[in-house]
Amino acid sequence: MSAIIDILLPLAVVGALVKPVGRYMARVYMRQKPTWLERKLGGVERGFYRLCGVDASQEMTWKGYLLAVLLFGLMGFGLLFTLFMAQGMLPLNPQNYAGLSADLAFNAAVSFVTNTNWQSYSGEAALSNFSQMVGCAVQNFLSAATGMAVAVALFRAIGRRGAQTIGNAWADITRSILYILLPVSLVFALFLVSQGVPQTLNSFAEYAPLEKVAAAPDTAPTIAFGPVASQVSIKMLGSNGGGFFNANGAHPFENPTPLSNMLQIVSILLIPAAFAYMFGVMVADRRQGWMLLAAMVIVFLPLMALCVAQEKNAHPHFDARIIDTKAGNMEGKEMRFGAASSALWAAATAATSNGSVNSMHDSFMPLGGLVPLLLIQFGEIIFGGVGSGAYGMMMFVLLTVFIGGLMVGRTPEYLGKKLGPLEIKMASLVILIPAFLVLIGSAIAVTFEAGRAGILNSGAQGFSEILYAFASAANNNGSAFAGLSANTPFYNILLGICMLIGRYWVIIPVLAIAGSLAAKNITPTSAGTLPTHTPLFISMLVGAVVLLGVLTYVPAL
Repeated sequence: MSAIIDILLPLAVVGALVKPVGRYMARVYMRQKPTWLERKLGGVERGFYRLCGVDASQEMTWKGYLLAVLLFGLMGFGLLFTLFMAQGMLPLNPQNYAGLSADLAFNAAVSFVTNTNWQSYSGEAALSNFSQMVGCAVQNFLSAATGMAVAVALFRAIGRRGAQTIGNAWADITRSILYILLPVSLVFALFLVSQGVPQTLNSFAEYAPLEKVAAAPDTAPTIAFGPVASQVSIKMLGSNGGGFFNANGAHPFENPTPLSNMLQIVSILLIPAAFAYMFGVMVADRRQGWMLLAAMVIVFLPLMALCVAQEKNAHPHFDARIIDTKAGNMEGKEMRFGAASSALWAAATAATSNGSVNSMHDSFMPLGGLVPLLLIQFGEIIFGGVGSGAYGMMMFVLLTVFIGGLMVGRTPEYLGKKLGPLEIKMASLVILIPAFLVLIGSAIAVTFEAGRAGILNSGAQGFSEILYAFASAANNNGSAFAGLSANTPFYNILLGICMLIGRYWVIIPVLAIAGSLAAKNITPTSAGTLPTHTPLFISMLVGAVVLLGVLTYVPAL
């Protein structure tokens, strides 16, 4: 009964909040009626535009929007790379950590700029408070806001007719942070502090051990902490996932109680799910938003249930006479969370591109570990990251409409916009690019000795670790199957390249589609128009997602 509550309660909370949160976000971006926060913080927003020399009312073409997004990412990478390299000379470094190596700094900077948050290092043993706050936490906001802005531009374009512009990138990014991410993160951080998550700039605390360590009898051991709550709140809400500590959400300073665990699961799913409803509001057809959300839920729930069922079962090689197996497969899991809640977190974090963990996926049962791998390989569209999941799912919607049009012999159209070769080619690129990176990257890793040297497990398990790593990087998830020594120049550079291409070479065709759809006029519906809000269309969309995902990876799986 407890396991059922652990699963149903966070999902019910997300379901209850999807509509009000989605409606609020739509108001933020559509600017039809100022929200309470806009009335309070509007002066801050306008002052920021004046400081940066931005005319928020000046809209951009899709190429201008793309250029702004690319420049924003490039500047973020340059600043973060420099910060990581120069860490030893910067303030708020009580442990006197030196700068990262060039390959690790490259990997980490790319990781946080692309919203992947893959970590080849242990945060508490490699990064200073300054790097964690000014580097990682700031990019958690900026990278999340970038994905949200691109999705909003696509939604806005679908709802327009005969337009040459799709919005202002600087305004969309700023409003994403100021009115959505920042206030919610502030409230959530205060809640985390109430649960025992540290928020301090003090040095690590020394403690007296019960026994002296033979190797270093005169060295006082320390407990690591720092400005944790402020980073954990945005890492969960922004689909970032990069932890302050190496153990991530399994660490008691990041996730101390069952209540914090439940609300962190809610925070993982909430904004990505609300984006689906927000889409329906922005295109003036709420049925389209419910259609997107229904397709996501239909794929997510069975896979999540499979993962929970696998982890609730006892490991077949454990002797019940020696090990108590009633709690299920507890290897790599925290006793304060249990197997069911850990499996739910694993499914949620893989479905949303959040990438945080509260248990070790490498210790899951075989089919239990397959679930997060599959959810990532679907392209991070089952909820997906904040914004990125929504525009990724829209690519599947366009392909499904195209397939439906072929079946009935009509020119495909979506919400009155006829789909031509450009839209279908660009949508296909969005789906194919991450898959190409995953399979080619994995092949390179198992071909070269530098790649095989990082494998700690032989056979299928070792290959799963490599396949998961490249799936996680190319789809900007950031979680790891564990068991792979990835902090080497080979993996740092190769995974970094996959993260960059997986983020920005997907954004390019998405914005190209936005520009094309914005310029089109609306075609009146007729008896032959394929309805895109019905159970039939939802089943076609789910079939396209599952078939394309599974068939792409079935030889590797």
